[in-house]
Order: sequence, then structure tokens, then C-alpha cells
Amino acid sequence: MAQHSTHPGGASRVRRRALLGTVTLAVLVSLASLIAYLTRDGRSPSETPAPPSSSPTASSPPTSPSGPASPHTGPRNLPAPPKTHDPIAYGKAAAAALWSYDTRAYSQAELRKALHEWLTTESKYADPASVDKVVPSPLLWKEIAANGQFATAKVHEGHFPNAFTQALQEDPGAITQAYVYAVTVSGKQSIAWKGSPAGGAESRSATLAVQCRPDHPCALVGVMPSVAP
Repeated sequence: MAQHSTHPGGASRVRRRALLGTVTLAVLVSLASLIAYLTRDGRSPSETPAPPSSSPTASSPPTSPSGPASPHTGPRNLPAPPKTHDPIAYGKAAAAALWSYDTRAYSQAELRKALHEWLTTESKYADPASVDKVVPSPLLWKEIAANGQFATAKVHEGHFPNAFTQALQEDPGAITQAYVYAVTVSGKQSIAWKGSPAGGAESRSATLAVQCRPDHPCALVGVMPSVAP
């Protein structure tokens, strides 16, 4: 939860989190709205680097020659981002990583740090606060760790939301400001713990903002506050 601060940097973080919490599905109604979300710190899209000459569209997104991406695992099974230029493949891998954890293998802080490695290095777009909200809080982590709880995820499908696709078709060049795509992913999260290896499962869905510049592998921008169909 954001804390009040009189320091300019702290105030900026508070504003970012407040704006993220109040954004609704209308963010995805047009690319202009998505760009407004991405530049929520008050800077204009014109401050982004000059875009390359190529302009991918929703009907022909960049694809990965290696096929669908999946999250790799690093030390102690921490999720590591795949190398792909396909926003849907990356979104599916990111969702699987966000819906998975293992209190037996690493700490809450280690998981947060690993997930932050998925974020774009362009700080004006990266929204780590939206990622942190998906991870169990330190207090909850402590409680579930006492039972050795862990979660695994299975992704069923990923796609561009209808409103995003329509807006992109109407103005294909708009995405070249930041090369950020909206990707909606659905799947299932299974949770188990000591004494209950079968655990339980529930359906999950999320809309992620994924940046895929033509000259750089995809990266996560953040988790949208609402799921777009």
C-alpha cells in the first residue's frame, strides 16, 4: 500500500499507484488511453525515443521463431523471463510466472526481485507496483510458508483484447510510440500444501501490458487493474 510522503520522489510513486488503482477497462478502449496509462507520470509520448521504421499491427504481431514461450526457471526455481518477440507468448509466460510461487524454495523478497526482472528497463513505462500486488504480502507469505504452500499455473490461452485490436487496426502507427501491447491471458492456478498434496484450483485471468520493440525482446510493463475481453 502506498505511503504518504513529502518527498517529491515519494509523491510521484503515490501518484503512480493511485492512478493505477483508478484506471478502468476504458484504458483499453483506444491506444491513446493505453499510452495515457503508460505516461501516467505526466510525461508525453513524444519523450519516447524515435520509433523504428517498422510498424507491427494487431493483425500481424511479431512472432517468435522458437514457438510459444514459457518461463524458464533460475536458481531455486525462481521464474526467469523467456527471450521472445511475440507479445502473446510473452504475456502467457508472464501470467504463468505471476500465478506461481513456492514458499518452500525461496522468500517473498526473492520472488519479487525475480519478477521485477521481467519488467522493461524503460523506467517511464515499468510499473513494479502492479506486479507486487500479485505476490502474497510478507505477512501472508509468512503464514502460508508455515504450511509449505506452493502454487503452480497452467495457461489456457492468450489474446489481444477486442478493443485494443480494433483501436490498433484503426491507427496502426500509434503503437510505435512505445510498442506496448495489451494481452489478456486465462488459465488455472493450483495450490497445494503440506498434508494436502491435491490442494485446490481456481480459474485465473489477467490483462498485461507487454512491450515488444522490434529490436529488443519483449518485456513486461505491468498488470492492468481490470481484465479486458
